[in-house]
Amino acid sequence: MIPKYRKQFNQEFSQEKYNQLKDILKQKGNIEPGFRISESPIFLTKEFEGKLLDASESIISQIKALPSETLKKAVPENCKVPNDTDQPHFFTIDFGVCKSENGEIEPQLIELQAFPSLYTFQKTFENTFCEVYPFLSDIRNTMPAETFQQHLKDLIVGDENPEHVILLEIFPEKQKTAIDFALTEQLLGIKTVCLTKVKKEGRKLYYENNGKLTEIKRIYNRVIFDELDRIPDLVTEFDFREEVDVKWITHPNWFFKISKFLLPLLKHQFVPKSYFLDEFPETEKLEDFVLKPLFSFAGSGVNLNPTKEITDGIEDKENYILQRKVTYEPIFEDIHGEFSKAEIRLLYIWKENEDRPILLENLGRMTKAAMVNVDFNKKDAIWIGSSNAFFTVE
Repeated sequence: MIPKYRKQFNQEFSQEKYNQLKDILKQKGNIEPGFRISESPIFLTKEFEGKLLDASESIISQIKALPSETLKKAVPENCKVPNDTDQPHFFTIDFGVCKSENGEIEPQLIELQAFPSLYTFQKTFENTFCEVYPFLSDIRNTMPAETFQQHLKDLIVGDENPEHVILLEIFPEKQKTAIDFALTEQLLGIKTVCLTKVKKEGRKLYYENNGKLTEIKRIYNRVIFDELDRIPDLVTEFDFREEVDVKWITHPNWFFKISKFLLPLLKHQFVPKSYFLDEFPETEKLEDFVLKPLFSFAGSGVNLNPTKEITDGIEDKENYILQRKVTYEPIFEDIHGEFSKAEIRLLYIWKENEDRPILLENLGRMTKAAMVNVDFNKKDAIWIGSSNAFFTVE
């Protein structure tokens, strides 16, 4: 979409620079990313960025206007965690880069969640792109690194001593996002702790920190709570549903409240029409929609071509939505003249004393496959995988 920068990037690109990009990321995190790194950033116009922000602001306003009782309905009874909060600490929103009926490139909402994504990694990724390709510094995110760090520190650590703050995950060393945990530790001075290592005494939680049992007062939560049931023979001292003296960043209930559950309730020109499966009207055609489970991660359970036989076979229809299909437009040209499609995730934080969230960074995903997910790409393709978007005037 930005011929000047796309042309310059493609001219400067080499396999050596791609290897350099990955090597620098590995050095910074002391671990390799567990997901594919795209060779290229995504170049988009300031006009497109304006459309993204307009849609996001409208969606945020609509969510703020919803009764709390409506949001509470999204949390399954067996997943309710005590001491809920008035708003989430994180808000992320995914848009596909699509083409409208009149031929304009526009965003279309794909999903949204109140769960922390790769905030620290994406800032590092953007910086690394600029190191390897210095011309990108002219169009980088204008937020200074110190401001970015302070925002995350205020949100996650707050006024607490960092040794009493942990990043909580289940088997973190096995997670694809482990590099983000490592970079977050460096940025904030906190430790990553496996849920199986958390100790509980009364209402207090502890972890072993350099051989010393240390109280946990704030939890930067990266555990997908409803996935714990799928781990066989999991033994923990602490159950999320117990009353404990900790501050959740963000509270686990928000994983369910800000989710695909909201899609049928939102209205905007960049929000595709969605229905709960049990409310799908006969006037609509099933082939125009994508079937999605309400609570799934990384594209699992999504059916691009649902049939009546498939939908009739689903018993818990209230836990699925049908979302009108959108067409991702392949506009990101690689060095072979082939084109990738992309999705942009806007990464917001929401401070407790703030009326609206703050946009910190973005996350891009590029693909040549039917689904925009790094697991669905052909192994020999290029311009696919995790990326970062740069916005500029044409």
